[in-house]
Amino acid sequence: METAALVAQIQQKKSFLCIGLDVDLDKIPPHLLETDDPIFEFNKAIIDATHDLCVSYKPNTAFYEAYGVKGWMALEKTISYLNTNYSEQFTIADAKRGDIGNTSGRYAKAFLEDLAFDSVTVAPYMGKDSVEPFLEFENKHTILLALTSNEGAFDFQTQQVDAQELYKKVIETSKNWKNSHHLMYVVGATKAEYLQDIRRIIPDSFLLVPGVGAQGGSLEAVWHYGKNSQIGLLVNSSRGIIYASSGVDFAEKARGEALKLQQQMATLLA
Repeated sequence: METAALVAQIQQKKSFLCIGLDVDLDKIPPHLLETDDPIFEFNKAIIDATHDLCVSYKPNTAFYEAYGVKGWMALEKTISYLNTNYSEQFTIADAKRGDIGNTSGRYAKAFLEDLAFDSVTVAPYMGKDSVEPFLEFENKHTILLALTSNEGAFDFQTQQVDAQELYKKVIETSKNWKNSHHLMYVVGATKAEYLQDIRRIIPDSFLLVPGVGAQGGSLEAVWHYGKNSQIGLLVNSSRGIIYASSGVDFAEKARGEALKLQQQMATLLA
C-alpha cells in the first residue's frame, strides 16, 4: 500500500487507529474454544466489528507462533481474510525481525510476499545489511524499532553515543539506507515527550505508536508532539480493545472501545 492511500483512509474514516490482534487463548471468550479455529474466529469477529473505525490491523506474530502450526495457519487465514474483504486496511506483521542479509531476505519474503502484509516491524541492532532486504519490496513498508514503550528501553536506546542518544543515531543513520523512503518507525506512546525531537529528524515519516490505553500513553500528547502535515501517525491499541469483554458480546464491546478512540481521533483531526 502506498502512503497516500493510507493518508486518504485516515481522512475518510477520521481515524488513525491501529488495532493489535494479539490473541491469547487464555483470554478469549470460552465459547470460541469449541470452534475448529478459535484464534481466527476471534480475529474475524473483531475485524468485522471494528473495520470502519480503524485504518490498520497489527497481529503480533508471537501470539500465533506460540501455538505452532495451528497458530501459524490462523495467522495466514487472518491476513487472507483482511486482504480479501478489507483490502483498504494497512496490515502490519509485528514480527520484530532482523538478521544477516540472506536471512532477513527470507523473513521479508515470508511476510511481505507470501503472507502479503503491507509492512513488517524490524529490529535495527544489526544495522544496514540486516534491514535493506526488507526495503527492496515496492509499495511495502519496514517499521523500524526506534524508541519503544517498555521499561528496558532506557537500557540502550536513550544512552549517549558520540553526544547523541542512540535512538536518534539509529533514526539518522537509517535515512541513508537504500530505499529508506519505505521506512516507518516505532515510537512508544509512553515516550511522547521525545516525539518533538524525533520529528526534527524525520518530519515526513509515519510513526507507529503503541502504548495508548493499557500501557498508559496519552493520545493527546502523541498527537500534539507527533503529528505532521500528512498526520503521520498510526496509534495502536490491543488489549484495551480486543479484551473489552470475555463474554459472547466481546465483538460488540470491542467496537465500543474502538469507537471511543476513533471519536477522540476525529476531534483531534478536526
